[in-house]
Amino acid sequence: MSRQLPDVQADSPDVTVGLSQVGVTGVEKLVKVARSDERPIVLMAEFEVFVDLPSWRKGADMSRNMEVINEILEDAVSEPTYRVEDVCGDAAERLLSRHDYTSRAEVSMEAEYMTRDRTPESDRETQGTVDIIAGATATEEGTREEIGTRVTGMTVCPCSQGMSAARARETLENLDVDDGTITEFLDRVPQAGHSQRGHATLTVESEGAPEVDLNELIDVARDSMSARIYNLAKRPDEDHMTYESHADAKFVEDCVRAMAEGVIREFPDLPSDAVVTMKQSNDESIHQHNAHAERVAELETLKAEFNGD
Repeated sequence: MSRQLPDVQADSPDVTVGLSQVGVTGVEKLVKVARSDERPIVLMAEFEVFVDLPSWRKGADMSRNMEVINEILEDAVSEPTYRVEDVCGDAAERLLSRHDYTSRAEVSMEAEYMTRDRTPESDRETQGTVDIIAGATATEEGTREEIGTRVTGMTVCPCSQGMSAARARETLENLDVDDGTITEFLDRVPQAGHSQRGHATLTVESEGAPEVDLNELIDVARDSMSARIYNLAKRPDEDHMTYESHADAKFVEDCVRAMAEGVIREFPDLPSDAVVTMKQSNDESIHQHNAHAERVAELETLKAEFNGD
């Protein structure tokens, strides 16, 4: 004889305080990303799933969360999607509809994504990795989706480079080199500065899926730093990366501003209320600390500042 098991989660809590996020993390699933006239890309993605919890309810239905996320992600595996953010949006909307006590559902995803490049000088084919970041928040007002990336590159400190340039000028002056030649030499040959590996994070969030191409977003993030880096690098490629990075020395602040300019330039059709998140962190080579800068703003605000308004 079967009996009804108690629904302890639906009881009243001892402390009647609402919670903004209750859910599960570390859910790993395979997701297929469709491509026109090419085989789908298969991602090993890690998901986080949350709902809010009112003050009068003891707990969320964890098994129901897992049921929904399994259901939607298994559908994503069987039928490739063109936008990973839509997978998150679909799951968030299903979560919202399955939990009659919640007003907000959030789903986020991260996955490692393989890129194909050609080295800048030797023109060899090579692969690299970036992180894909996607997410969605569903409420009664609608669903906002987010897509973005985290990439690695190279930066050079303008401050230390300026000191090296001053030393080089002084040395050349002591060798009786004329001022015009010194200036031309320093313009042609960037001076040394301490370099670091940089990490750029760039995401765009809007009502529904943002009108951005993921690969173009990756390019904006990679080009925001002093130079791109490559897994395969012959000596001419190493020389190219070293020269290019020193020819475009940037602080972390410069990298964030370069991302803002890139988004404004490359994605003119984004709505004015799209939220752009830009972060830059550098693994400092001559310090034990790291450098960090970031900005979160609506596109309309960024455009106004960019235009000097």
